[in-house]
Amino acid sequence: MSFTLEVTDFDFGDTPIENIFINDYMPMADGTYVKVYLLGYKYAKDNDNKLCVNNESISRHLNIPLTDVLKAWDFWEQKGIIVKHKKENADEYDYDVEFLNLKQLYIKNNYILKTQVNNLQSTSQVYTCTVEDLIESNKIPSINEMFSSIDYIIRRQLVPNEKIRILEWLYNFNMSPEVIVKAFLYAIEKKGKRNINNVIKYVEGIIKNWYDMGITNLEALEKNMKLQDERFYNYDKIMKTLGFGNRMPSEAEIKVIDKWFDEWKFTMEVILKACENTKKTANPSINYIDGILSKWKDKGISTLEEIAEKDKHNTSTYSKSNASSSTNQVKTRFHTAEQRTAKYTPEELEEIARKRRGW
Repeated sequence: MSFTLEVTDFDFGDTPIENIFINDYMPMADGTYVKVYLLGYKYAKDNDNKLCVNNESISRHLNIPLTDVLKAWDFWEQKGIIVKHKKENADEYDYDVEFLNLKQLYIKNNYILKTQVNNLQSTSQVYTCTVEDLIESNKIPSINEMFSSIDYIIRRQLVPNEKIRILEWLYNFNMSPEVIVKAFLYAIEKKGKRNINNVIKYVEGIIKNWYDMGITNLEALEKNMKLQDERFYNYDKIMKTLGFGNRMPSEAEIKVIDKWFDEWKFTMEVILKACENTKKTANPSINYIDGILSKWKDKGISTLEEIAEKDKHNTSTYSKSNASSSTNQVKTRFHTAEQRTAKYTPEELEEIARKRRGW
């Protein structure tokens, strides 16, 4: 006994594409590279040994230059989602393409790291990262984003040795990338560590201290900051609300924010309510919020209830103003003047019109 499926004259089949490719890899690629990947993936899913497929046939099928096909495979190989297998006694452009399972790749990149950390902690060993570890870590979006954020904070690009050292913190202290970014913000913006050569060592000290306190994720860090360093927590919360999550306020901005709390006695809730008004401007800033709070202070507004009452009053006044302007239009001489045609009957007006037309 055997089981077979009928082969149709037309290809009505389906080619399932993993969402990881659509969400993570497709946005970073040129459209031509995406087309090459999808067509090759279809051929791999079909697994039709009777079909002769090579880079030249893909070029003809997609109506693109052969060089674009070769560049596409090079690109996807660099991203680590395909493997090119060279054939014996063949030129460098003649190879088989293996499509890696993206789900398995995701698990490898995201969960093996955690397993290695747990193993190291159980054996009290310190893991030393290699260049290969750095290359693999760059394929993980969260770690790649972490390095980019740190580049912005320290105003220069990290060198490979610094990246490897930071990567070791992830391994040895089980820190999340977001916490490490906050450690750099804390060191530079709060503690004023401007010497870049020493900042890595200083941040490592912060990371070790947080690890000893059981702080390894963003939620635990924010809770600790709220208790131990409330003002720094407030700075961070305000900047995040304004869309500046990767930096702390400047010295001048800190003075303005401190004024809101210390002189004007506004609560955090009221300040964040003012920050919501940034939706009305394309360039949100501390000075813009300062203008809003200044007006509230002059009007004696200091609570969320008073803000809601003010907004309700403004809405009511605006509606009445619009209704009044639509019904009480200003009359001009055109409205009040007696029209010349008023003294003629319709028949007389028609007669006048005929005479003017020469009828």
